[in-house]
Amino acid sequence: MKLAILSTNLKCYSTRRLREAAAQRGHNVKVLNTQKFAIDLEQGSPDLYFHRKQLSHYDAVLPRIGASITYFGTAVVRQFEQMDVFCANSSAGIGNSRDKLRSLQILSRHQIGIPKTTFVRDKLDVLSAIERVGGAPVIIKLLEGTQGIGVLLADTVKSAEAIIELLHSQKQNVLIQKFVSESKGRDIRAFVVGDRVVGAMRRVAQGQEFRSNIHRGGLTEPVVLDESYSDTAVRAAQILGLKVAGVDLLESATGPQVIEVNSSPGLEGIERCTQLDIAGAVVDYIAAQVNFPEIDLRQRLTVSSGFGVAELHIPLGSEYIGRSIQESGLREKDINVLTLYRSALVIPNPRNHRILEAGDRLLCFGKLELMRDMIPKKVRKKRQPKIKVLPDLPVADEVLRENKDTGTVSPDLGKKEGLDE
Repeated sequence: MKLAILSTNLKCYSTRRLREAAAQRGHNVKVLNTQKFAIDLEQGSPDLYFHRKQLSHYDAVLPRIGASITYFGTAVVRQFEQMDVFCANSSAGIGNSRDKLRSLQILSRHQIGIPKTTFVRDKLDVLSAIERVGGAPVIIKLLEGTQGIGVLLADTVKSAEAIIELLHSQKQNVLIQKFVSESKGRDIRAFVVGDRVVGAMRRVAQGQEFRSNIHRGGLTEPVVLDESYSDTAVRAAQILGLKVAGVDLLESATGPQVIEVNSSPGLEGIERCTQLDIAGAVVDYIAAQVNFPEIDLRQRLTVSSGFGVAELHIPLGSEYIGRSIQESGLREKDINVLTLYRSALVIPNPRNHRILEAGDRLLCFGKLELMRDMIPKKVRKKRQPKIKVLPDLPVADEVLRENKDTGTVSPDLGKKEGLDE
């Protein structure tokens, strides 16, 4: 395999380890400075130049794109994708993970634990936003930041307001996030490669520091994750479109909560802590993909006219509840069930005797028209009206006494006391 590692720092630990691991396995590997590329676009012929020379062919690319060059770096990765070169992390996945708001927005629609978070721009919305995430103390985060930079803890509402006002004045976008008290000063970094966690460590902050990042002086210890934490880490990476990722998790009272997914995770801390060959696991995964590549089902299977991939939901009251996949009659409608999702459980290629339950989600391939008819209509959530408790109003008592004989209330009562809304 001919492998290109995209990195602007050829001497950093992670780049050196990945290069060594690839060379030890007999692969032809080169480290290419991401900023030295030129992207050439021509009809039917996307191309790349490196140091003003046409780039030779590579079987695979491992992007190590830093936050400072996200735009150009993802453009280079996207060009490799157009040239049909396997990229360990897609350009879209890198972009998704680099923006904290975007990543949480994507994860929020799935059954993935995340801390309650809000994003506001108007200073008048700050107080209510802090209340909605549970009140002070709160975590304040810059949308783009690494190694704990741009993450602040506000102990009071007043200090939170002051910090947010200052950051907004500097044209910075910030997130307001619930402070998970039971996980104060510690988190878990799970290193995901493909569909498994190849290593994990717990990071513990020291002294008065609440950030547990190694670059902030945090100590580490190896940890073996239980199934719920491993599944959460893998699913979070996959949902964002990443095959190699560092997923940071909080240990909350309600289970794992994802706080960040890193598309260029460092290797030094986790390899020294766990004594595992993480770099080797990354290289082995890439080599396996080059030899037997995955395909994007949503793109490939929609080529046939009228056929495609869709996700079907089994709501409460559905006629399919209690029936097996075979008894459901889906196969007779030319609909094949590829994957069954049940809560946090993922069942690929489910057997025909599998009984369907309420809440199941079926990833299916078949006739789009038939599947479209099976999708239940969306039901809008009814908002509960807020009941405003009014204080005792002397004027109201007086008016009621004045009208007790007739049993009526003056129409001007509301206006006198500001009750017309």
